[in-house]
Amino acid sequence: MTADNGFYSIIDYTVDGAATQTELVEAFAAIQERWVRFYPGYRSARFLASTDGTRVYNIVSWATEADYRHFEETSDTESRMAAIHAALDGLSGTAEPRMSGAPRYRLVREVGPGPAPDSPTGEPADAS
Repeated sequence: MTADNGFYSIIDYTVDGAATQTELVEAFAAIQERWVRFYPGYRSARFLASTDGTRVYNIVSWATEADYRHFEETSDTESRMAAIHAALDGLSGTAEPRMSGAPRYRLVREVGPGPAPDSPTGEPADAS
């Protein structure tokens, strides 16, 4: 498995449909490009849209928690938050945050691909 012990900000929104999902992703991607991506330790922002059109997750990956904290301490938070509020106000539909508390996480465990536990050869077990 990877040696990734990165730090993540996971932002969760409920939206009122696929069109709003698309608008929210585009708006938040633009915010990452303008306000975040050039900070040391920033790795990426991944956007996941639920297939039922009701949720958007923004997973922002940082190399370390210290990098994220540096970003928090030195970035123009007031202007970035104003841009987020403007983006939300500009949506044709509605988007509501679903986070309860600070959306900060560290990776503690990862399970990757491998053989089925009951397979002596390491080949996948017959699923039939």
